[in-house]
Parts: sequence; C-alpha cells; structure tokens
Amino acid sequence: MSRRPVLKTELPGPVAAGLISRSDRAISTSYTRDHPLVAERGEGVWIIDPDGNEFLDMSAGIAVTSTGHCHPRVVAAIQEQAAKLIHMSGTDFYYPVQGRLAHRLVGMQPVRGEGCRVYFGNSGAEANEAAMKLARWATGRKHFVAFLDSFHGRTYGAMSLTASKARQREGFGPFLPVTHTVYPDPYRMGERATAMAMEHLETLFRTICPPSDVAAIFVEPVQGEGGYIVPPADFLPALRALCDAHGILLVFDEVQAGMGRTGKMFAHDHFDVQPDILTLAKGIASGLPISATLASENIMKWKPGSHASTFGGNPVACAAANATLDLLQESLVQNAAEVGAKMMDMLRVAVGDHPNVGDIRGLGLMIGVELVVDKQGRGRAADLRNAVVMDCFHRSGMVILGAGQNTVRFCPALTLTEQEAATAVELFATSLNALAPV
Repeated sequence: MSRRPVLKTELPGPVAAGLISRSDRAISTSYTRDHPLVAERGEGVWIIDPDGNEFLDMSAGIAVTSTGHCHPRVVAAIQEQAAKLIHMSGTDFYYPVQGRLAHRLVGMQPVRGEGCRVYFGNSGAEANEAAMKLARWATGRKHFVAFLDSFHGRTYGAMSLTASKARQREGFGPFLPVTHTVYPDPYRMGERATAMAMEHLETLFRTICPPSDVAAIFVEPVQGEGGYIVPPADFLPALRALCDAHGILLVFDEVQAGMGRTGKMFAHDHFDVQPDILTLAKGIASGLPISATLASENIMKWKPGSHASTFGGNPVACAAANATLDLLQESLVQNAAEVGAKMMDMLRVAVGDHPNVGDIRGLGLMIGVELVVDKQGRGRAADLRNAVVMDCFHRSGMVILGAGQNTVRFCPALTLTEQEAATAVELFATSLNALAPV
C-alpha cells in the first residue's frame, strides 16, 4: 500500500505549537513562515513533526533537498567528511574534497568559452553577488539588466536585481544600477511573447539604458519565484544574440532551476544556449549551504583577493555536493524528467478543465499551476491560490508553496515516485475542488 500523509492532531499539534511560540519570541520578524509546520525529521519526500504528523513534502525546502530529505548516501558522505575535516577555509588553503567538486563542475563546461572556473559561496544570493562583481571586473561597465518578477537574492547586489515583490525592496534603497525589463510569459503574452520581450528590451536600450553601459543581463532560464514561467524556445537564443551584439555578458541564474530539477542537469540545456556566467545553489548539496559561480577562464581571471568567502566551499558541504552529483548523474535527473512529465499529465487530467486553472506548465519536477478568476478573463486568483496552499496542509497534510502572484508550485525532491506524484495531484485536486467547486 502506498504511503500517505498521516494527521494525528489539529495543526499545529500541541508540541509543535509550543515550539512555534518559543521560536517566534526569538527569531527575526522578517521571516514569513506561512505554514505552522515544525519539521523534526525527514525521509525522502516525507516530513514528520514532533507530534507524529506525517506530511507529503512538495516543497523540498524550497527546491533544495534534491535527493530527498536525509538520503542515506548524502548522510554517509557528510558523516565521513565531518569525522575528518569540518573547516579549513578554501579561500586560503586546499583540501581534496573541494578540488574534486570543482573539477566535476567545470568538467561539465556549462558556460561558453574556453575552459571553466568556479567560485564557491554559501547561497544563491552570494553566487549572484559574485557574478555581478565578476561582470563589472571583466567588462569595466557598471550597469545591469534584469527581469520583472525575477528573484536573485536579498543581499544588496542581488536585491538590486530582484523584482519579485515590492515588500522585499521597500525601505532598503537606493540599490545598485539595474534596469528591469519584461520576461516573456507565453500564457499571458501568447505567440508574440519573445518578440514583445525583445522589443521592450530594445526600447530600453534606445531610451534610458545605453547598452554600452551594461555589464551583464541576468536571467532565469525558467523563472522561479515569478511563477515557474517557462519562456518560449526562441527567447534565450534571441537574448544570447542581443548580448553578443552589444558586448554584454549573459548570466543565467539557475539557483532554483539548475541541478537536475528540470529533467536536465542545467535548465539552459533545454534551449541549447550557454551563458557567459552561471550561478547555482539550492539543489547542489541536498540541503547543505553551498553555491557556485562558473565562468570561462577568459572571464574568471580576476586577481587574487578580488573576491573570497571564509565558509564558501566548506569541506562538509562539498562532500554533500559530491554525493548529490553522484545521485543526480546516476538516476535522479532522468527520474525528474520522467516523473515530472507524468505528473504534468496527471495534473492536466485532474484539474486541467477546472474553470480556475489557467495554465499548467513546467519542465521536469519544476511545475506550476496558475490559478485564475476564469479562463477567459485570466484575472489572477491570488486569494484562491493562498487558500488552496493552506487547505492542502490542514486538510490533507501536504506541504506545497506558491510562486508569483497566483501560481501553485510543485518542486519536490527528484526522488519522487510516480505513486507519490499521483498522491500529490489527488490531494491538490481535492483542495481546489473543495474551495472552488466546479
């Protein structure tokens, strides 16, 4: 019999409620924490709280635990490395596990140009900060272009690129010089999505953003926090050509979309386009903090001391990343492609005809379901989306997240089985139909 969520108490249960209250008295009020979930332990795509409730996790710690919670081989790699060396700062010293990870990543040659080098940080924001500094150093230019509804992090440079939610920027300016443009959304912009996006970018270049001042354009090959938007097939090639025409570096932020999530190791592999700089984090080490910024040897030739991190590329995090890469390459990238395609089909069958479902889209196990007021008007049903997310949690014990204004995202561990996918679709459909009866 297939495993299903088990709810033994009201949510949160008494033990969890006490822990939440204690936490809320000590931790920054800037945290969002929509779900009253206390995760005590995890197994694959399952989370168990201290009251014994068992949840089906379609969030993977926000697309992070790519090999599932506490995969035995990742746990073993962490334990083995922790018993040998926990820290020695890869900025100033050498250790074998970091060198092995570096050679594996650069050996994939995910960027354009001769050779490849990698810089290690601790988070996606740090990877993008490094990319911004590197782009300025390599080009001598100071300006950047990014996209509306993008998310690149919350530190100052990364926040300057981010244009996801006004509350993330409110009260923190002034920011670095970034001009934002339109990301092509096939559902809302139709067949001319790429043309409209490129026309808007050309208008910016002609009016307020001279291309000769632009160091780099930052783009998510599949937009994450913006709503799991998959661009048209011709968009990234068109952007590549535009950057080449103006001597602008093209940066792909694959913090969320990379490391097998879309059914290929890198999301840009779907579009047959390579960036000049690539940023990775989230799923690279199954939950341990590490990020990578990659560029060709011709670009990443800045001077010693130009950029560094005390903790970046920590030995234990590198060990987890090496074990994660093993699992991704052996089977999990392929599993993401196969189970993701089946899950998309299941969603179309279960809710595709629902009047409040406007679009079902995605690649691999990066799937978005956009909820609308009606299919014709396409009005954004943000309140319904939020209600469905919380109903899935309280009614069925499924942890799921929103993305963008009105999209429900499915970003589970890449270990997800077809049966687990079917259970997730069933529970989602139950909540949607309960809150918005057909």
